[in-house]
Amino acid sequence: MAAQDRLSEIKGVLVAVFTFLTALWGWLGWAILLLAVAMLMDYLTGSAAAKAKGEWSSEKAREGIRHKVGEIIAVGAAAFADLGVEVALHSVDLLPLFSSIGWPHCFTLIVTLWYLFTELGSIIENAGELGAPIPAWLRKGVAVLQTKADEAGSAVSGSDSSEQPEQPKGKHEKTEVPTYGPAVEDPEEAGNTDISD
Repeated sequence: MAAQDRLSEIKGVLVAVFTFLTALWGWLGWAILLLAVAMLMDYLTGSAAAKAKGEWSSEKAREGIRHKVGEIIAVGAAAFADLGVEVALHSVDLLPLFSSIGWPHCFTLIVTLWYLFTELGSIIENAGELGAPIPAWLRKGVAVLQTKADEAGSAVSGSDSSEQPEQPKGKHEKTEVPTYGPAVEDPEEAGNTDISD
């Protein structure tokens, strides 16, 4: 009976801690924590997959870190957008109305979840490269979650839901060279592009 009492005490402490943290930082805090854990897992599993295939390099590792820093910056930009909306709503006394529907962290939560689902997709890809069998429904499920985050972002921003955000290239896809200006099929239609004159 003592072991069962001890287990109940541990469960009670865990529930109290999670309740306190949720009250402190809300669901957004948990989403950001999950994103941080997923970013770390993606980096570690990506490095392990690259090492297993003999393709690991410090440059690729640094590129992965730069990618993660970019994600953090994008989440920060979304937080600043939310702050701007909050300030604007406060200045016209509409903040209480929008706070009741959860606006103050809307962009941050959607962007955080979008990146979380992107990281989960990458972790699944890495696990497959390490030899783990990956159920097709898991890949599809994560893709659906990311699409739903896209749709939520489109609904909040008022943009057309058919305008999907640019997806990052997979680790093993060739990145296209960026072009500047309109794409032209026929080089003669483009006119003289020689700048050496």
